[in-house]
Amino acid sequence: MKMGDSDPASYGIGATVAIGFVLWVVFHRWSQRNSKGPKTWPLIGAAIEQMMNYETMHDWLVGYLTQLRTVTVPMPFTTFTYTADPANVEHILKTNFSNYPKGKAYYSYMEVLLGDGIFNADGEVWRTQRKTASFEFASKNLRDFSTKVFREYAVKLSEILYLASQDKQNIDMQELLMRMTLDSIGKVGFGVEIGTLSPDLPENKFASAFDAANIIVTLRFIDPFWKVKRLLRVGSEALLSRSIKIVDSFTYDVIRKRKAEIQRAYEKLGDKDKGREDILSRFIKLGEDPSSNLTEKKLRDIVLNFVIAGRDTTATTLSWFIYMIITHPHVAEKLYAELVEFEKDAEKKKNSSPCEQSNEETFQARVLRFAGLLDYDSLMKLSYLHACITETLRLYPAVPQDPKGILENDVLPDGTLLKAGGMVTYVPYSMGRMEYIWGEDAPKFKPERWLNDGVFQAASPFKFTAFQAGPRICLGKDSAYLQMKMALAILCRFYTFSLVPGHPVRYRMMTILSMADGLKITVSRR
Repeated sequence: MKMGDSDPASYGIGATVAIGFVLWVVFHRWSQRNSKGPKTWPLIGAAIEQMMNYETMHDWLVGYLTQLRTVTVPMPFTTFTYTADPANVEHILKTNFSNYPKGKAYYSYMEVLLGDGIFNADGEVWRTQRKTASFEFASKNLRDFSTKVFREYAVKLSEILYLASQDKQNIDMQELLMRMTLDSIGKVGFGVEIGTLSPDLPENKFASAFDAANIIVTLRFIDPFWKVKRLLRVGSEALLSRSIKIVDSFTYDVIRKRKAEIQRAYEKLGDKDKGREDILSRFIKLGEDPSSNLTEKKLRDIVLNFVIAGRDTTATTLSWFIYMIITHPHVAEKLYAELVEFEKDAEKKKNSSPCEQSNEETFQARVLRFAGLLDYDSLMKLSYLHACITETLRLYPAVPQDPKGILENDVLPDGTLLKAGGMVTYVPYSMGRMEYIWGEDAPKFKPERWLNDGVFQAASPFKFTAFQAGPRICLGKDSAYLQMKMALAILCRFYTFSLVPGHPVRYRMMTILSMADGLKITVSRR
C-alpha cells in the first residue's frame, strides 16, 4: 500500500459508527416527542437546556412545575428532581427526613464557603450546632439585644435616606439594605461594629468577596467541569479562591477580635460572661470546654453561616418588599395607614401628641420618637405589615431552591421514583406561583390572602416553604421578621419610593434570590 492510501474497510467501519451514532441521537430525541419534561441528549442529559436557561432558571422551572408538579432533569453525573407538590415536600422535609440530608454532592459544592456550618452540615455536627443555636435563639436576652440593635441600624438607614431625599439622588436600595443587615449581624451575631452603613458608605471588600463566592459555588451545581477548573486554578474557580481568602481574612479577624475583647473584659471585671450577648461569644464560651472541639475553623464556619442567614436573606427580602410596594402603591398606602394608626394609639397611651402633629420637631426627631415606640410586642400587633412581608416571601423567597441528597431509593407521594445518589429539590419560588396551591390569583401580590378579619392566618410550612419545615425549619424566623418589621415600619411610615425609570429588576442566580442589578430608586419624605 502506498503512503497516504487508506484501507477502504476502515472507511466503512468509521461510516457505520458515525451513522449508528446519528441514528442513536435521532432515536433518543424522537422517543421524547411526547415527553413533557426537559428534552435530553445522550450522555449529557438536559445539561444544554439547563445551561441555556441558567440565568432565568427559577422561571424555567415554573413552566415545567405548573404542568407536572414534579420534574426530573438528568445531568451528566447525576439526576436532579424538582418538586412543587406540598405532599412531596412534607415527605422530604418531615416524613422521611433521614433519607434526605444535605448530602455529599451539596457539601462538596458549598464546603469552600460554608464549611461545616449549620446550613451545610449533616448528622451529629448539624445536631450539635442546631441544639446550641436553638437555645440561644430562645433567649429573651438575645431577643431584647436584637431589638435594640435592629432599631439602631434602621434609624441609621433612615438618616441616609433623609439625605438622599434632600439631594434627590438615585440610590441602590438593595446595597443599603445589605449594609444594614451586615452591620446588624455583625453586632448581634459577633459583637463587632463593622460600620458599612456610615453616611460615606465605605467600600467593604468582605461583602463583595462573599457575594462573588456565593455566585460561583451556585454555578457549580450545573458546571460539570468545576473540579477541573479548581485543579487548574482557572476561570471562575480562580476568582473563587481569591474571594475566599478575603472572606477568611475578615472572618478570622472578627473571631480573634471578639476573643481578645472577652479576655480583656475578664481581666478587668473578672466575669467571663460579661458582654456576651452576641451569638459568636456564646459559641466561644462553648469552645472553652475541650470536649466541644470547637476550633477556629469551626467558629469560622459558624460565622459565615450566620452571615448568609442574617445578612443576605433578610436584605433580599426587604429589597423585594420595597419593589412590591413601589409596583403596588395601594398596598403602600394601606400599610402607611396601619402605621399611622399604630402611632396614634401608642402615643395616646403615653399621653402625648402623635408625631405628625408635632410641628416643632425636626423630621429626624420624629423618626427617633416613632422608633422608640417599636419593640418586640408592639411590632407583633402590625398584622398588615406581617402579611405584606409574608406575601413578599411567598413570591420572592430568600432561598428559591433547596436541594437535598438522596441516601436510599425512595418513592414520593405522587409516585416519582428517586434513586440513591441523586438530588431532589423543593422549589419555594415555583410553589408561590402555583395555582393548584394558592388559587387562580397565585401570581398576584395580595397581602390580604393572609388575613381573616384583620388577623394574620399562617399557612402550612409545607405549602409556604420560605423558612423550610420539619426538623430543619429556620431557627431565625422570628428574628428575621423582627428585623424586617423594625426597618419597614420606619421606612414605610416616613418615606415613599419610586423606581428609577428604565432600571431592570431581575434576580441573580445564586443561593439567595438577590437582584442582579440592585434596586435603583429615588426616595421622598412623607
